[in-house]
Amino acid sequence: MFGRKPKASTEGPAEDRRSDSDRTLTESGPSNAQVKRATRTRKTFSLIASFLLLISVVFLILVEIGNINNRPVIRSTWFIRLDLSEVVPLSVPNAQLISSIAQTLGLKDDYYVGLWSYSGRNTGGTSEFSKPQTLYWFNPVEVITSSLLSGASIALPAEINNYLDLLRLASHWMFGLFLGGVCLNFVLIFLIPLAVYSRWAALPIAILTFLGALFTTVASILGTVIFLILSRVFNSVDQLNIQATIGVQMYAFMWIASGASIIAWIILMGECCCCASRRDVKKGKKRGSKKAWETETVGVNEKPARGRFMGRG
Repeated sequence: MFGRKPKASTEGPAEDRRSDSDRTLTESGPSNAQVKRATRTRKTFSLIASFLLLISVVFLILVEIGNINNRPVIRSTWFIRLDLSEVVPLSVPNAQLISSIAQTLGLKDDYYVGLWSYSGRNTGGTSEFSKPQTLYWFNPVEVITSSLLSGASIALPAEINNYLDLLRLASHWMFGLFLGGVCLNFVLIFLIPLAVYSRWAALPIAILTFLGALFTTVASILGTVIFLILSRVFNSVDQLNIQATIGVQMYAFMWIASGASIIAWIILMGECCCCASRRDVKKGKKRGSKKAWETETVGVNEKPARGRFMGRG
């Protein structure tokens, strides 16, 4: 009667109000807080990938420093252990006496092989660690011969000599790949969060992550194959009683690092095509998380309602 419009025409359906609010937000552009909420999923996955590479780096460092000194965890991290405490087979007459003579001549009870060096240890507790060397490779013939006193010698089977060239080449590659993998993964820990801003930034980071995973995985494969073959050769020798044992702890460290690197690479590959980046949201190419827009819409709708209520009072 007094020119007052019906209530329905003032407020309108909820769908119309939401469309008007979305149109207003689109014209003015998303706020920084809204962009961050819209790309929260991408940020979460990027942080997970960085954390996985951190795990990879930690375990690769343990692989790198394995068996270089006599500290608790380090001394128990090795690729292979050679037990020469009873080097002469029991089938040989006076085998124990001959083995004792060999120990007297300087032969250690056990030899442990790491990435940078080897160590010789006796049952009594004395240990000798060789000086770490770049591109180190374990030459069992040279190591055992050098442990003996001057003039003493021990005849090793010819089967072992057949694998020395392959062992040297594979060890050099393994050394370089492990070192390259740990350095690359360490740098990528700080680069991966940049993938939140753009999918184009995620592509080169994903390629570098692939290289880090490739280096680590290939090195782990080489380390596994090399020393499995070497242990089989030593255990199959009949002329000498040499027991070869694989270091479970070292292999666990290697493959945990490799697995973490591979998963991080898969996440980065997914970010190249999935999960809206901040650039996508700002350009309007993708909207990202729906919760970001719903929160903004509620805020726009609630303010006029409170104003009308206060005006009527």
